[in-house]
Amino acid sequence: MANQSSLRPTLAYLLQQYAQLLQTAPKYARVIAAAALCTALGTLYERNRRARARAEQRVGRGLVRRNSEVKLNDGTRVIYVPYKTKTTKVTLKPTKPTTFDAHRRLFLEPPGGRDFAKKRGAALDDVPPPNTKPGLNLAFLHQLFSLLTIMIPRMTSKECFFLFLHACLLVSRTYLSLVVARLDGEIVRDLVAGNGKAFTIGILKWLGVGGPAVYCNAMIKYIQAKISIAFRTRLTRYIHDLYLNDSLSYYKVHNLDGGLTGGGVDQFVTTDLAEFCDQAASLYSSIGKPFLDLVVFNYQLYRSLGPLAFSGIMINYIGSAWMLRKLSPPFGKLKATELRREGEFHSLHTRLIANAEEIAFYGGSNMERNFLDRGFKELKTLMEGIYGMKIRYSMLEDFVIKYSWSALGYVAASLPTFLPAWGGQGGAAQLITAAGEREGTRMKAFVTNKRLMLSLADAGGRLMLSMKDLAALAGHTSRVYTLVSTLHRVHSSSYSTTRPELYSLVDIQGTLHKGFLGLRLEGVPIVAPSLWPRGGEELLDELDILLRPGDHLLISGPNGAGKSSIARVLAGLWPTYRGLVSRPRMTSNAGITGTEGGVMFLPQRPYLAQGTLRDQVIYPHTEADMKAAGVKDEDLLPVLEKVKLAYLPTREGGWDTKKEWKDVLSGGEKQRISLARIVYHSPAFAVLDEPTSAVSSDVEGLLYEVCKKQGITIVTLSTRVSLRKYHTFELALDGNHGWAMDRIGAVQERDVAERELEVLKARLAATEEKRRRLEEVKAELGRVAGELAESFVTEVLGRDGEMGESLYADVPEEKEGDEKEEERHAEAVVEQSPGTSVMGESYADVTASRTAESFTDVSMMQSRLGESVVTAEVKEGESFADAVKE
Repeated sequence: MANQSSLRPTLAYLLQQYAQLLQTAPKYARVIAAAALCTALGTLYERNRRARARAEQRVGRGLVRRNSEVKLNDGTRVIYVPYKTKTTKVTLKPTKPTTFDAHRRLFLEPPGGRDFAKKRGAALDDVPPPNTKPGLNLAFLHQLFSLLTIMIPRMTSKECFFLFLHACLLVSRTYLSLVVARLDGEIVRDLVAGNGKAFTIGILKWLGVGGPAVYCNAMIKYIQAKISIAFRTRLTRYIHDLYLNDSLSYYKVHNLDGGLTGGGVDQFVTTDLAEFCDQAASLYSSIGKPFLDLVVFNYQLYRSLGPLAFSGIMINYIGSAWMLRKLSPPFGKLKATELRREGEFHSLHTRLIANAEEIAFYGGSNMERNFLDRGFKELKTLMEGIYGMKIRYSMLEDFVIKYSWSALGYVAASLPTFLPAWGGQGGAAQLITAAGEREGTRMKAFVTNKRLMLSLADAGGRLMLSMKDLAALAGHTSRVYTLVSTLHRVHSSSYSTTRPELYSLVDIQGTLHKGFLGLRLEGVPIVAPSLWPRGGEELLDELDILLRPGDHLLISGPNGAGKSSIARVLAGLWPTYRGLVSRPRMTSNAGITGTEGGVMFLPQRPYLAQGTLRDQVIYPHTEADMKAAGVKDEDLLPVLEKVKLAYLPTREGGWDTKKEWKDVLSGGEKQRISLARIVYHSPAFAVLDEPTSAVSSDVEGLLYEVCKKQGITIVTLSTRVSLRKYHTFELALDGNHGWAMDRIGAVQERDVAERELEVLKARLAATEEKRRRLEEVKAELGRVAGELAESFVTEVLGRDGEMGESLYADVPEEKEGDEKEEERHAEAVVEQSPGTSVMGESYADVTASRTAESFTDVSMMQSRLGESVVTAEVKEGESFADAVKE
């Protein structure tokens, strides 16, 4: 305190001495001293600023190498963007919920909305409020000022600074215009008078004024562009905070609300918002500058030309404005219609790109071309009509502004010459000026007034043209206001109507509770919602489910029965119209926060985000979230090993590789990436919609076992019966609003098993009967084969008894060998026959095959006997026995 008390008088004394020095010093010394003080203060400020910038550069370079984003406790994000050898610090502050609550009144309770509904005899929200109709009216002012509360949040914002700087530049430009008009008159006067020295000085002054004038003009355009960027930045961040949040507005705005027509949110944000900000920024200069010029130039002309000329000029302005306003086409409405047609045409191309593969498979290029041609034809017809209106209006506008106003200006400028008494200061100067000097004075006054009149006409023309710009701005304002009001309605679920339909957005009576240690649905009908204000369609009757950790559930049923709809209700995508839906808090078994209520949902179509391979595994976490949770890249490799994707980092070039992953990975790899996210986040519950449709059965079982080992309770939506063995319960949907939930392995399962056992016993009994019959067939075939062989041998050897006896004595030995071979063959057949019978062969098939085999054996035996007979060739006059002996 002592130091402070001694310092303050010293500093005050120095300032007092400095002030006294300035008061007593001559003018040039005061200027030099003031410049020195400003230079010292500026040097000190610049030194501190550069020191802070160098410190931020060091911090930024270190963060860019590791992670370019830092999250603060209040949700603010600090991003360091690298640029050449520098880094730029960008701070992104989220919009506070209280700000949304304060703005909701401006966007959900527009003036005149209730009166409009009463006049139409409709509900309050059945039709758009009147302020969405483009035009220069009270609704446009309400829309514009509502959006300005977002674009200019406070008086100390940078947008206010830009507007103040822009205003200063506009005033400076107007002052320079007056100086130029005065110099123009002086130069012409000196030129006519032949005063070379004054003429040279005037030229030098003219060149001296040109530098500041050029700087002002350039800076006006630059600051206008900065204002446009600042407006767009504010609105874009506001819309993103309102669009991408926990209320899932990005899903509901298209699937539940349906309040946006003429394109989706992308069309509104990327096109309409940019054009609105450009025109809003130019509106300040296109209206403010001409209005200021009108005030200043009219005042100067009033002094120079008198009240009569001023009255005529004002009457001309008012009459011209009234006539142009009456004859002006509805540019605001036409602009809004044009933007809507542009959005619809853009949507047709977006739809074609998104569904190109399906359309190519069907060969639907001709039909899609018809859609595009029809959309472009409608847009072309509308634009041709608008351009035709603009041509007629431009002809009238140019004639009024350029020619009629110029003629009136010449008449007004002639009043000091022809009517000096009514010519104001110019007429008075004519009366008191000597006759020899009147020409020069008249020339100077005429040129100066002419320059002022031209500038005034230009200002009036720009002001008239700005009315057309205002009409176009009204169309853009209506589009942007519709987007923000729709997002506010979806974000706050503010729906009301006097005629509510069943299961509409005003008929939501259920509750979604995020604090239950499990999954529970009590009396919840599954309803497919329709776009507001229509009611939804009930898919399932009141559903009652209670799952504790470890109760794995399989939801099965035909297509369209409502399996995926149950997941949408659990996730909060669809409203809970009746009953109670409970799910866990926002925690997970691994302690990594950020998953949706401890429940992670895997959609039927795998989603791969833009970014690195690391981002695909940890989605929806960012790299900053991963590092904050203490997870490193080395910890991600075991996650991929569990889902059989450990080869991906090596194959794709590392974790930081960026590719179009939806085109790089196969269908099975996409599904396993989704399951890797489950393993990484390790939530308490995982709801999987057809998770393994592109995965082989062996890998499918392994993936389910991995999830179970991590303590994840699985809820699977599938039509595959093979998945029943990995679950504890089954919820069967019949497709007719009915459902049944049973434990897998209950009474029904035992009945099915007993029936299968009876079928197997019957098949075994049939096998034994076939084996006995086969033995009988073998015995019969053996007897028939013996008789055939005996009769054959007797017939061949009957002519020589001795030889026949010897042959007959050898034959039984062969027969006995063949019979042994047949017995071995029959035993082999018997050993194979039960398995064959079980596979479904009929008794006739078995008998026919065995008979054919027996006949084959007999044929082999006959061929042996035939070979022994053929080798004995009987010659003429020789006995059979002698031939055999030879």
